[in-house]
Amino acid sequence: FFHTHNVQRKFLDPKQHRLTMLRHAASSVVKRAALRSSSRGAPLCAAPGNMSFHASAKREEDTAAATLPEEGKGGLFGTGINEWFALPIGVAAAVPMIKLEWYVINEETQLLAVFLAFCVTVYTQGGDAIHKALGQKAEELLKEHNEAEDNVIAALEHKLEFLQAGKNMVNDFNAINEMRAETYTKLNAAGAIKPQHDFKAQVEKMLNMIAAEEASVTEKTKMNLMSEATASVMEKFSSDKALKKAALDSAIASIKGGKSGGDPVQAAFVQFFKDKSAEAKASKDDSEEKAQREAMIAKINSVAKNEGFFFEFDAQGKPSMV
Repeated sequence: FFHTHNVQRKFLDPKQHRLTMLRHAASSVVKRAALRSSSRGAPLCAAPGNMSFHASAKREEDTAAATLPEEGKGGLFGTGINEWFALPIGVAAAVPMIKLEWYVINEETQLLAVFLAFCVTVYTQGGDAIHKALGQKAEELLKEHNEAEDNVIAALEHKLEFLQAGKNMVNDFNAINEMRAETYTKLNAAGAIKPQHDFKAQVEKMLNMIAAEEASVTEKTKMNLMSEATASVMEKFSSDKALKKAALDSAIASIKGGKSGGDPVQAAFVQFFKDKSAEAKASKDDSEEKAQREAMIAKINSVAKNEGFFFEFDAQGKPSMV
């Protein structure tokens, strides 16, 4: 600066030399004022270098505050005096400077004033809006980044749980195989005994069926014998008057409570059964018994075939394994 100043002194007149010195001094003052104002009240949007984002897998919830340059005493030219005193000082200094033409107000000065007014207007009126817009965008980016990290962390935790659950997979399959082998052993042991139980149940069912069939045939035979005996006794008493008189006398004696020589009706029934028994012993006709046996065998074999029994009966009534 001083070298240039010395060179210019040789070619400029004193008036122009003074104007050049004032211009250099004014530009230095403006630069220092701009630097102090930016370090003192500038929003974060004016210093984008202080904003930082992280893209690592580790998420930092608490970010460190941006480091700001250390402030001096502040005030007018760093002296601590209130900056508003610069207004009367500047007016008092500007009047003689302009009057004595130490500082000439030309087109450069007007452009500088307009530019400074524009910068001050943008800073005071739109600085907060610009700061909020950039800050909101930064918050949205950080939120999206955190959500993406949360999704990745959740997926990794789910995968970790799946892998931890699969650590005992080999032991689980070994236990399943052991249970399967044990179950097959028990089933084989039960399978060896089950046919015996089934055969026993089939024999018991067959015996119960035979007993029920015999009881039914016996009951039918009794009913037929009683019907035949009743018909025979009634026929005998209806045709023989002596028997009628004897039966009547026995009934009257029973009513009076006297003693009688016996009940002729009872004696007739007893005699009928004795004659029937003797006739059956003397008779060699067993066609009825054979017919009953064949009917019973046919019925038993039908049941055995339908229910899958292990045996059946032949024509003689002997069981044989199927």
